Amino acid sequence: MKNLVCFGEVLWDVFPTHKKIGGAPLNVALRLKSLENNVSIISRIGTDRKGDKIEAYIIEQGLNAENLQVDERLKTGKVKVMLNQKGSASYDIKFPRAWDNIQLNENTKNTTQAADAFIYGSLVARDDTSRHTLYALLKLAKYKIFDVNLREPYYTIEVLNHLMKAADFIKFNDDEIFEIGEMLDSRTHSLEQNIKFIAEHTNTKTICVTKGRHGAILYCNDTYYYNSGYQIEVVDTVGAGDSFLASLINDLLKKTDPQKAIDFACAVGALVAGSEGANPKISREDIHKFMYP
Repeated sequence: MKNLVCFGEVLWDVFPTHKKIGGAPLNVALRLKSLENNVSIISRIGTDRKGDKIEAYIIEQGLNAENLQVDERLKTGKVKVMLNQKGSASYDIKFPRAWDNIQLNENTKNTTQAADAFIYGSLVARDDTSRHTLYALLKLAKYKIFDVNLREPYYTIEVLNHLMKAADFIKFNDDEIFEIGEMLDSRTHSLEQNIKFIAEHTNTKTICVTKGRHGAILYCNDTYYYNSGYQIEVVDTVGAGDSFLASLINDLLKKTDPQKAIDFACAVGALVAGSEGANPKISREDIHKFMYP
């Protein structure tokens, strides 16, 4: 069992027919908790009903909510989610929201220093306050995992560069690594060569790139590991990458063989894509049956 911290946005995903509690850091935290880790979330909510419900949910799920701050001025986060015919999501992310104003304090510093790993994304760096808090905590964290989440117009290459160079492990999807590679003047169109380019540019030892239904590539200790994906009927893709990352982190931190780790993570990601919402309950038995029918 590891002590882990997820930093960033907590919010409501508002779908055309319903709404669910989410946000990439919270989705990752919930999956890590389900894989038997102690998980803390550092975020901020408003003094509204939506915030109250998120706080109650986080506590109910067994996450440490001591660093869930309350903002007197800004509302709780909300994202309008649009799904296309294949279940792929696009987002309208409201700004500013309470999670743009995460404060640095002794509690957040102590929690970060005590953790085995610190997981963060790029979206939370869209505004000054949360970004500066993140930068300060990155200096204190032991092992740093960067989950790239490019959401226009909320990123710049300067901030992405800072966040990548601070990381020990970076996770992209295939569109993101090509876009960032192009921003950094990468001359290659090969996925593997772009991974190597980013690894050298940022001095990062471990990089993972997800490829949707085509699986993922993991670059670890100068070796590439591949999974070509699992067939499943997609319901919606919201949270699939988050559960993939949580499953991969869990196994790699516990020294599982990298090939087994990426196979397991791809299976979990597929099962989430085949379910409604970002955080469906999935048991180890469900995963095993899916991988070995």
